Amino acid sequence: MNAVLDFAKARELMVEQQVRPWDVLDIRVLEVLATVPRELFIPPAYRDLAYADLELPLAHGERSLKPVLEGRALQALALDPDEDVLEIGTGCGYLTACIGRLSREVISLEQHADLAEAARAALAAQRIANARVESVDVFAWDGARRFDAICVGAAVAAIPTRFLDWLKPGGRLFIVRGQAPAMEAVLLRNQPSAPRIESLFETDLPYLTGAAPAPEFRL
Repeated sequence: MNAVLDFAKARELMVEQQVRPWDVLDIRVLEVLATVPRELFIPPAYRDLAYADLELPLAHGERSLKPVLEGRALQALALDPDEDVLEIGTGCGYLTACIGRLSREVISLEQHADLAEAARAALAAQRIANARVESVDVFAWDGARRFDAICVGAAVAAIPTRFLDWLKPGGRLFIVRGQAPAMEAVLLRNQPSAPRIESLFETDLPYLTGAAPAPEFRL
């Protein structure tokens, strides 16, 4: 059996044995996860583990998200084909590709220039033309647009107000917040009166640069 068939089978098993049992039942999400070749976004040294239930190492100490978490994020956001999305933390670009398949356009912000360039190349190879990766620190980004949805691929101690400024009225934000190791993934809806936050599940992620909790003073 050649490598292409091995990856195809691994992709099928990832969807059926990891993602679907974790209550990801949205048909469009499952179809995207079953068709986007995750192995082509993962660094070559870890490509054989592309469909394992693992966070995989990237450059600069970064890590990819687990496939199950990517599936839950996509399902929670419930993206429509006519929606524009902001992704914070491109990483390897796989989730960017999935978002691109589900939406009209995705702008993805990545602080590390080499990760951004690798993601651009992988996206171009898959002919995902509606995804744009910008190499920038999210806390220095001066984005004037507002988006239908925002997906954050790292944790924050508290949700930055600037993220809410980038949401359209009624827009959705998927983010992981709290203090390690007891963090929660939430979906925030930008309602007219006040944001409404729905707790989704518990998890533990590395913090987004600039969004970690302040160090505690101890005697």
